[in-house]
Amino acid sequence: IAATQPRTDWHLKENAREHHTSKFSSGELIVRRGQAFTITFNGTERPEQNLIFIAETGPKPSKGTKTLATFDISSTVSKEGWSAVLQSSSSSSVSISISSPHNAVIGRYRLSVQSGSSSPQSLGTFVLLFNPWSSGDDVFLPNNAECEEYVLEDFGIIFAGNKNHISSFGWNFGQFQEDILNICLSIMDRSLYYRQDPVTDVSHRHDPRYLGRVLSAMVNANDDQGVVLGNWSGKYEGGKNPTSWTGSGEILQSWKKSGFRPVKYGQCWVFAAVLTTVLRCLGIPTRTITNFSSAHDADGNLRVDEFYDADGNHLERGADSVWNFHVWNESWFTRHDLGPSYSGWQVLDATPQEESGGIYQCGPASRHAIKEGEVELDYDGPFVFAEVNADCMYWNYDSATGKKTLIFSKSTEIGASISTKAVGRDSRVDVTRDYKYEEGSAKEREIFKKARKKLGLEDKFDPTAPKQEEVELKPDISGKFKVAGSLEVGKDLNLLLVLENLQSDAKTVNVNMTAWSTLYTRRRINQIWKDSISVTLAPKEEKQFPIKIKYPEYQQQLTTDKTIQVTALCHVEDGIPVLVKRNITLDNPDIAIQVLGEAKVNKEVVVEVAFTNPIKEELKDCVLQVEGSDLLQGVLELRIPPLKASEKSSTKLKLIPSEAGPKHLLVNFFCDKFADIKTFKTVNVIN
Repeated sequence: IAATQPRTDWHLKENAREHHTSKFSSGELIVRRGQAFTITFNGTERPEQNLIFIAETGPKPSKGTKTLATFDISSTVSKEGWSAVLQSSSSSSVSISISSPHNAVIGRYRLSVQSGSSSPQSLGTFVLLFNPWSSGDDVFLPNNAECEEYVLEDFGIIFAGNKNHISSFGWNFGQFQEDILNICLSIMDRSLYYRQDPVTDVSHRHDPRYLGRVLSAMVNANDDQGVVLGNWSGKYEGGKNPTSWTGSGEILQSWKKSGFRPVKYGQCWVFAAVLTTVLRCLGIPTRTITNFSSAHDADGNLRVDEFYDADGNHLERGADSVWNFHVWNESWFTRHDLGPSYSGWQVLDATPQEESGGIYQCGPASRHAIKEGEVELDYDGPFVFAEVNADCMYWNYDSATGKKTLIFSKSTEIGASISTKAVGRDSRVDVTRDYKYEEGSAKEREIFKKARKKLGLEDKFDPTAPKQEEVELKPDISGKFKVAGSLEVGKDLNLLLVLENLQSDAKTVNVNMTAWSTLYTRRRINQIWKDSISVTLAPKEEKQFPIKIKYPEYQQQLTTDKTIQVTALCHVEDGIPVLVKRNITLDNPDIAIQVLGEAKVNKEVVVEVAFTNPIKEELKDCVLQVEGSDLLQGVLELRIPPLKASEKSSTKLKLIPSEAGPKHLLVNFFCDKFADIKTFKTVNVIN
């Protein structure tokens, strides 16, 4: 037994700077694979003679599973395995540069040293991560600004709303907050894959494709007691409303603190944001993607069927649905299994929608494969392809007879304005063209048919080639809803129903109209309004019918998603019915943030948050929630006194920034009449 335990100097500052890990708040060495790091230790006699190093990870380290490496001092860095190069030595200490291979298993390693025939002595532990800055790594991203954004940036912008009206909100990914890296390592060790076979699971952790899939399963609570429990009911008792979160840190910390019990509640952007945090933390370049008019094709026929009754009510029939928006992830890595053209951005989706391989996980699906209709390639191609490409079929359903009549089909409805945050800026970038060819083009239809053929669907009913009896049924009229005035919670909703007679003879039309409050998934929650009118349209005539839904009519019924679906089913005498529909997302009133004075590192700065009650009623149960990496610890929650009609509230907060640079302060205000009014402010902190 050795007389003295070696003392290790991990050169934390220098190594972290070299390895782009300075932002982690940890006393442990955190480095990236395929790159050298330096350590100094003492306590070994005649240090430079026959020292052997042992690096091991996982429960049963072995050379066969690449979870155990033994290596001695050599003069050059090994191309294949681990290596140690002597930097300097004295009678009492030795400095060594240690390099790991580009494809090393990531995770926490135990490092020990053995001198001659004595027992190995522990030098301590370090954490090894993916290395997007290194050209040999599967996650190598050649553009440095993209590495900064997709690995090191802890603030994000997530796009929401609907395709006619895109909105956005800030998110604090917080991947460098205290303990988050440990929690991410725990997530891997709690997966079903690890529980079934820990040795094999750990040996696969060199592969971003494998880890992306495992983590897409672990971020949702289904199957494995993962991080976040989904809830799309509109009722969120016993947990937090999904729209109220402003960052991942609080969610991941809660999961750990509760003894790894799922955190209540999440919806798609929460799953995507938490997965972004975990993957960025581990060093895999990752971003959130929002797809507008996103299809959930439950039966795998690349078609979404929607059913309406004679009154125009959208019926909950069949498992297919179209969401106003859906948020998933893209991660950047090589696909050795598919070939070079399929490398690059890969789709991962942690929202539990459909099972894949028996559990709720989705991806990675190569974005290039989706664009080219190569839906048979791993993983989950048909589901992702349908999210951006499915065709829509709208049916009139008679519950008394069970008869369904096709009203119309549309191939250009799904997958609009696919969006992500710009690199280094707070603006939106449209990536729709990276997912599909131009909507309505011959190439886009060709790819759609190719995908159907690969799935063995080419002989079944193809919505792009309707049956004979459907071809002749041309609608006699067309219709649309136009917005007249502002779309804001607290104000009346003014719309115009515009109907046009396409024929050269007069038409009588009976119109049944309804408005329902919905979730962002378009699930109906409460009926707000209904009306019916009978109109006669002269040949080729266009008429407008104003619709007003007053704030008191919708106030009690509105969900926290602030979405309303308006439909008009127009029954034309001796013609086919025409469906007119519009999904409306209302905006919240504004909230203002002002930084009073200069923000300096370790100096107090005052921030003022102001909100004016825009409605004629008192606001009660007002709460202000504030968070921001490097500006304050955790999430600050302040109760605010009730606000009378038109009254302005002003709240002052003190922040002590801990680091220089552009930092983001996220604010969320909610009360009994308004849910989650969010904004963010960039605070430029100077030294």
